[in-house]
Amino acid sequence: MKKILLALLAISITFYSCDDDDDNTGNLTIDISGLDNLGDGFLYEGWVIVDGAPISTGTFSVDDDGDLSASSFNLDGAMLDAATTFVLTIEPNPDSDPEPSATKLLGGDFSGSSASATIMHAAAFGMGFSDVTGGYILATPTTTDDSDEASGVWFLDNSSGSPAIGLNDLPDLSSQTGWTYEGWAVLGGTPVSTGTFDMASGFDDNATSTVFKGDDGDGPAFPGEDFVQNAPSGLSFPTDLKGATIVISIEPVPDNSAAPFTLKPLAGEVPTTLDNHTYQTMDNIASSTYPSGTIAR
Repeated sequence: MKKILLALLAISITFYSCDDDDDNTGNLTIDISGLDNLGDGFLYEGWVIVDGAPISTGTFSVDDDGDLSASSFNLDGAMLDAATTFVLTIEPNPDSDPEPSATKLLGGDFSGSSASATIMHAAAFGMGFSDVTGGYILATPTTTDDSDEASGVWFLDNSSGSPAIGLNDLPDLSSQTGWTYEGWAVLGGTPVSTGTFDMASGFDDNATSTVFKGDDGDGPAFPGEDFVQNAPSGLSFPTDLKGATIVISIEPVPDNSAAPFTLKPLAGEVPTTLDNHTYQTMDNIASSTYPSGTIAR
């Protein structure tokens, strides 16, 4: 009888231990739309903040349809219950650094069992870009040929008679590591970069490059580009930007893509009737390009 009681007690302890192990396992589910395919070399990584410290929830990739390679992650239950915030970063692959990168895309605070992840959270951008306005002129200040003026785009406003900032209210990213702005002209479906920059005034990173520009100086001290030489395969320079689409995107740093990232605060098609040297505004499309989602625990 004593042996039977001991055996039953052992079975009871075994079942209790299994139940206790199950109680220590939690599940985090990520449901985010609008994420770009990062291609080779980068992955998305989720993090939960527990007692002020980031803890990785796992990595995943996204295909061209926006589908996540993994959306459910098993974690320590007590840790997950104690988490206050979720953060999504972009990380190199492979990644030797156990800490989150500076490229923080989304954040959200847990309220009960879920968190709404957006770029507006303080752990990500902390801003929404929905109030940004901006525009450009068509001009080729790096050439002396007046016949190619429609082949350059410069993000400045000359409507007052003097060059001024054309990208109004665009937040300064110079102190925010992990992100930068990039201008684009989309020609026949092919995006061509005008250069990257952190501020709406001053030269962009293409300023001293003559990859596309003419040879007659660097142009004005604003982001922009003249597309007059060294055209990429499939294109011909000089060109006519009327009918093309002009885009301002927010790009991760580093960046391995030759196309605009999903964050595009401003874009617009160049009117076919636009006069050269005339300021043209773009549409604010920020809210329609934001990735966002719900994190459940």
